[in-house]
Amino acid sequence: MADSTYTSGSINFTGLGNGTDFNTLIDGLVDVEKTRVTRLENWKATWELKNEQFQELNTQLLSLKTTLEGMDTLNEFMTKGVASSNTSLLTASADADALESTHTVVINQLATNDILITNSGASALNSVITSADTSFTFSYGGKSITIDDIQAGTTLEGFVNLINNHPDSRGIIQASTIYDGTSYHLQLSGKGLGADNQLVISNAGSLVFGAGDFTETQNAQNSQIRVDGFPASNGGWIERGSNTVDDIISGITLDLKDASPSSVVSLTVTTNTDDIVDNVTKFVDAVNTIRAQIIALTKVDDTKGATSTGGNSLTDSTETKGSILTGNYGIDIISQNLKNITANIGVGFTPWDQDTLSGDKYSALSQFGIMTDAEQGSATYGLLTIDYDKLDEALQDDPTAVAELFALEPTGVSRTTDFTFNSLIEGTTMPGEYDIEVVSDGTQIVSATINGEAAAVSGWEITGLSGDALGMALRLNNTGAGTYNGKVAVKAGKATEMIDELTDLTKPYNKFTFEGGPLAVLQNNYSDIMSSIDDKIAYENTRIEKLERNLRLKYSRLDTLLGQYQLQQGQLEAALAQLE
Repeated sequence: MADSTYTSGSINFTGLGNGTDFNTLIDGLVDVEKTRVTRLENWKATWELKNEQFQELNTQLLSLKTTLEGMDTLNEFMTKGVASSNTSLLTASADADALESTHTVVINQLATNDILITNSGASALNSVITSADTSFTFSYGGKSITIDDIQAGTTLEGFVNLINNHPDSRGIIQASTIYDGTSYHLQLSGKGLGADNQLVISNAGSLVFGAGDFTETQNAQNSQIRVDGFPASNGGWIERGSNTVDDIISGITLDLKDASPSSVVSLTVTTNTDDIVDNVTKFVDAVNTIRAQIIALTKVDDTKGATSTGGNSLTDSTETKGSILTGNYGIDIISQNLKNITANIGVGFTPWDQDTLSGDKYSALSQFGIMTDAEQGSATYGLLTIDYDKLDEALQDDPTAVAELFALEPTGVSRTTDFTFNSLIEGTTMPGEYDIEVVSDGTQIVSATINGEAAAVSGWEITGLSGDALGMALRLNNTGAGTYNGKVAVKAGKATEMIDELTDLTKPYNKFTFEGGPLAVLQNNYSDIMSSIDDKIAYENTRIEKLERNLRLKYSRLDTLLGQYQLQQGQLEAALAQLE
């Protein structure tokens, strides 16, 4: 009889005398059933791979967003330089608002701070300057301040430290000492430049030097300059309380270095077009990183029998192969939305009309040679390419217009003289074109709509209350009775437009509102699918375990029965042998 053993609840067969191996038989039956689990595990692996590729793409999209956030303002995208004819007297810097131009500047005097020094001195820094508790009162910029916690026995050095660390004085004046070879003199300096920042000692208490012991060695005064011949030579000077002046020439900051009333300094403002070219290249390269990744994820290989991208074929080796995400609608949405931004006219922009000399000089990237390579087989097929000759022509023509299409911050413009665009709320008022209708009875605005939605009215101004126009403020210029219709726009550069789109595309999934970006929604759906597959795998494993246990019990009984039959056969054969 075959041997059968029971160990830890399991049943093992070593085979019968007739050669039957029930272990192999049962293992084979179980393996057949396990093919269903294998198919489920392989199916789950495809969803896991999709999720991994979604996560990788999402990371790249966020990286693109970060790159674009570093160039979504004109000051970040374009650089303007200012050359000075005399840098020892004047240097300057410019932002995007500065016009390419030349200017002249004459510096009559620099702005200075007020400085007071005591006439009398102390023999040493540790000399005591008061024998009784006292106070010290001064005014700075017209404001009186009293330091009333000066203790008896305070030394000159201790008084300096007190002034420089006291919360009422440390931010506006600075104390120090000057050694003349015999004595140490106290010096007090105002920290602010300009005529308004006068330092006056009004009461020195019981200190060894009185209020009248201070001499003003430098008077606080304003800087005085003449810009582009204004004011006229007999008309005085432009005065500022600083040697850094940024409110006279639009977009230009003047850094006054020295005074020379007889010297005329020339400034020349130019645009650094090389920096713009670098930023255009950086923009295109960043976008192409995403395009290349999407192409790789959705690539279809038309070569029979070849392995598709990543080795993940959707068909057998005799058919055309596609990658794991070929035809995925989420990837298609992302790809098309980003392509639309680079192909379409800038949001809020209008094409230039040569007849009316109105519109935007450049309103589409294609105007300066940024196009999608549509030549199949090309190394850059499906990617953006740059015609640098065409870009250079545009930069020579109007570099600011080129930069605006890429990096203009949301900016409101009116398409009609009836309205003035007053303001918008960045991040709330959305870029785009808006239809305006305002009804006036000649004394006030009776009603107003923006894109057909009611707007708030205050005097001759209206404000968007809802939708994309929320926060937009306009003024009606024509106060006569009537109905006024027109268009206004909020323009935004391609960087801002793409950042807004990327923000939506990469939005995390909200389990309470069931909303999120397309990748997040798909990842959530795929997670649900994988969870369901896990449940199926768990069910199958439980079923197979039960099947295997029942098979072993069944064949154990069969093993026992066959053993009994074998014993009976042996007995019958022995009996028959005796009869012969």
